[in-house]
Amino acid sequence: MFENRREGLALALPAATFTLLVFLVPVAIFLSEAFRFEGSWSLQGYVQFFSEPLNQSVFFRTLRLGALVAFTSAIIGYAAAFCIVNLDGKARGQIFGLVVLPLMISPVARTYAWIVILGRTGIVNDTIVWLGLSDTPIRLLFTETAVFLGLLQLFLPLMIISLVSAMENLPRDVIPAARVLGANWFQVFTRIILPLTKEGLVMGGTLVFTGALTAYITPAILGGSKVLMLETLLYQKVNVSNDFVSASVIAMILIVMSFSANLLLKRIATARR
Repeated sequence: MFENRREGLALALPAATFTLLVFLVPVAIFLSEAFRFEGSWSLQGYVQFFSEPLNQSVFFRTLRLGALVAFTSAIIGYAAAFCIVNLDGKARGQIFGLVVLPLMISPVARTYAWIVILGRTGIVNDTIVWLGLSDTPIRLLFTETAVFLGLLQLFLPLMIISLVSAMENLPRDVIPAARVLGANWFQVFTRIILPLTKEGLVMGGTLVFTGALTAYITPAILGGSKVLMLETLLYQKVNVSNDFVSASVIAMILIVMSFSANLLLKRIATARR
């Protein structure tokens, strides 16, 4: 047994060493700047960051959009996953393939597609003008709504995949049994489906929320300088202001928010056990 363990450790050692030297050490050095201010160890960088109204606004906008994208993805994801797991073999595979297909397309291309849809001469504005709802095109790009739609389309497949995997493990007879006993669909969802698929919700929620927090391309293209988020602000701090201390603070905030979201979802998932 000990020999097998030693062999396993020996095989894992090169990969672990590579990860440590190439990824963990540089990241740790970069993040350590968040706790240094004017040459000494201090939390003054965080105090200074949150003392600026712009940074506060960007922080709460990022948190709000991330939570909204995760919540909306969960609602749509449960409906889509329930339909997928109840389809027959061939149709099920085809629909699931359509869900996975967007993940094979570059996020840049998927984000630029929203410009065609939401632009002043896009499909949405042409429809609004044609219906007489507005005499002139309205501004849809460079708004929080545009960023929300882009992030939702970008990460919704991850939530659906997680929930499909969880719902496949549901016993086939629990939902019909609950319906026979008089439970309505709301009770079926809250008392049967939701408790038995919490692990999938935790996984999907973590992936979607973390992805929405850390995505750069979509907020940069659809939000621009009018709708700053933490990741776009991080880019500006590094490439425009050359302010690595503030950039390290933002990076640490994003990491803490991601881990906090995962811990919160796990706590909710185990609250009623």
